[in-house]
Amino acid sequence: MTGLQRLIGERRMPYVFLLPNLVFFGLFVFVPIAINFVYSVTGGPALFPSERPYVAADQYSYLFDCGSYVDPNTCREDHFWRGVYNTLFFSLFQVLAMVGLSLLTAVVLNMKIRGRGFFRAVYFFPVLLSPVVVALIWKWILQRDGLLNAAITGFGGDRILFLTEPGWAMFWAIFVSVWAHMGFYTLILLAGLQAIPSDIYEAAEMDATPRWRVFWRLTLPLLWPNLIVVIVLSLIRAVQTFDEVFVLTGGGPGTSTLMVVQYIYETAFSNQVQNFGLAAAASVVLGIVLFALTLAQLAFTQRKSS
Repeated sequence: MTGLQRLIGERRMPYVFLLPNLVFFGLFVFVPIAINFVYSVTGGPALFPSERPYVAADQYSYLFDCGSYVDPNTCREDHFWRGVYNTLFFSLFQVLAMVGLSLLTAVVLNMKIRGRGFFRAVYFFPVLLSPVVVALIWKWILQRDGLLNAAITGFGGDRILFLTEPGWAMFWAIFVSVWAHMGFYTLILLAGLQAIPSDIYEAAEMDATPRWRVFWRLTLPLLWPNLIVVIVLSLIRAVQTFDEVFVLTGGGPGTSTLMVVQYIYETAFSNQVQNFGLAAAASVVLGIVLFALTLAQLAFTQRKSS
């Protein structure tokens, strides 16, 4: 037994090894969270918290000052609420597409098909790319003189402004996000499918059970814990999306693809008048939403495991 073990005791040794990680985690996670909260309850243009006057909940009151929460035009900070509604719309359709396509892909890749290992690697490859690289590639494809419009005009069609028309811009923002991250969630679902005992399917085959009924009555219930993880993780990712959409559309045209995280970034750093307190308040609101989603995931997983 070493001198350190004799000094602090063998049962306390694990905490010694954990201490460096806990220090770094606290320094780069808990301390920034605390500083961010301080910014959210202070005002003024000063950068250092000690030079910022205390304003209590004024920043939050300003964010939530709306005549009608359904209409962003009635809100004092209409860009924040446009970002909220865009994020909700993006999250809803992105998560639906992500879960549906990931489940379909996982089921296909779990079958005995030729080149199964190759296709598994192909579907996972976009996950390894930087989100900025993904967005730049697709921007090169979708821009006015991009690859896709070159193909359309080559067949006699007219150019389509994929990134400068609101409907098209949001569609492609969702598409690119699904394309970039689907492989990760497919891998989770594929692992769940492979964990299902094969004798269950053999018994169903002996009973001549239709395939759709096997999928609906056996596969989905047994895969439900993995599906919950995929739904919650993809929802958290969708709510805090920024890099891909920002590089692809810049939040435009207008504010049609402006997301909450982009609003926070621009309010704090990009606008001519930098409002650190308002951006911090918006980030606290977003953090509470993400924390609630994380608790929901834990509750669902514990309920299914019990």
